[in-house]
Amino acid sequence: MLPFCMSHTHAPATWIDSRHAVHRLLMTLAIMTLGCSPMYVVAVVLPAVQAEFGVGRAEASLPYTVMMVCFGLGGMVMGRWADRIGIQKVLWLGSLGIVLGFTAAGLAPHIWLFIAAHGVLLGLLGSSTTFAPLLADTSLWWDKRRGVAVAVCASGNYLAGSIWPTLTQWGVQQWGWRSAYIALGLVCGLGMAVLAFGMRQRPPLLGPSGSTAHGPDLSSDRPFGLDVGTAQAWLCVAGLACCVAMAMPQVHIVAYCTDLGFGAARGAEMLSLMLACGIASRLVSGAICDRMGGLRTLMLGSILQGIALLLFLPFDGLVSLYVISALFGLFQGGIVPSYAIIVREYFPPAQAGQRVGAVIMATMLGMALGGWMSGKVYDLSGSYHAAFINGAAWNLLNGLIVWVLLLRLQSGQRLHPV
Repeated sequence: MLPFCMSHTHAPATWIDSRHAVHRLLMTLAIMTLGCSPMYVVAVVLPAVQAEFGVGRAEASLPYTVMMVCFGLGGMVMGRWADRIGIQKVLWLGSLGIVLGFTAAGLAPHIWLFIAAHGVLLGLLGSSTTFAPLLADTSLWWDKRRGVAVAVCASGNYLAGSIWPTLTQWGVQQWGWRSAYIALGLVCGLGMAVLAFGMRQRPPLLGPSGSTAHGPDLSSDRPFGLDVGTAQAWLCVAGLACCVAMAMPQVHIVAYCTDLGFGAARGAEMLSLMLACGIASRLVSGAICDRMGGLRTLMLGSILQGIALLLFLPFDGLVSLYVISALFGLFQGGIVPSYAIIVREYFPPAQAGQRVGAVIMATMLGMALGGWMSGKVYDLSGSYHAAFINGAAWNLLNGLIVWVLLLRLQSGQRLHPV
């Protein structure tokens, strides 16, 4: 078993692709499942929050929007901290943010304190310590099966989405949304704190100075034939665009089902189904990444996500919505982890935390913008059809950027994965 305490900080290079890496990956998966819970349960309580606080659909979507903005910004900061001080202390901070955030939101007397609790505590200090930092950390523990390992780690995010919405909906029905929130915070926050004890070792691909400790560094100083800053910027724009599209069904499927007369419980089931299928998608996409590389996998996911979004337009029956929700999860689940693989393939390993954090920040900003924008389009048009079309347009922008980067790869630049 992976020891909880060791006298040294960095794991030996022989632990790469080893049983120690497997043990750490399983702990990472569990932490991700707990730490990412706030991203999905707010959609479940959206109708109840809107009714209790007497606000519009756009205002009721703001807690999610603010949380995702803070999640993204926090991920970049937490990724940098994890590079410097190790991920264990960062995770302990996150567990505290989860407990305090859910509790404060559950006790909030009005919408603005509810929004602040989601942004500052659940987003900036809570969930941000898990996604980007753990993706970067996992990528440094694996070599031959890096794509699959990162996909398993990222699946914790969707595992959270497949578990917590249904449990939260049950808690709302039994105790009310406020009590359900407080209980969720205690379970997820304390669970994270306990599991973080097993995350002491620094990644074996980094030596004490942050340099590569396993094999030569083959990453390019001109990713895609561009300078590093420009390449990072293009990836960030692509990440923002794809996640504006991704947010539409994930944030509003519960409200959409309520409007259609199917009820919030059916919508929560569709959200759980969507994210459960996303787990399978991420695992398959991880295997594809190991064969095709991150950029081509991202292109495939972008095309399929666009198709799934357009399928929501002609079909709004109960059975068809279950089917399309499942397809959406299967098609888009591998998109966000692909960015971590792309960064790991073409940027220096010692910068993995901060650069993955920057790209994930852009994807979270996209989720935040998409969640709010879809609500605003609904308020203006009285229908979600225009919101689905808006999402498809942003998805097209993502596909165009990835296509351009692929063309640059095929132009003869020396771009070999690490």
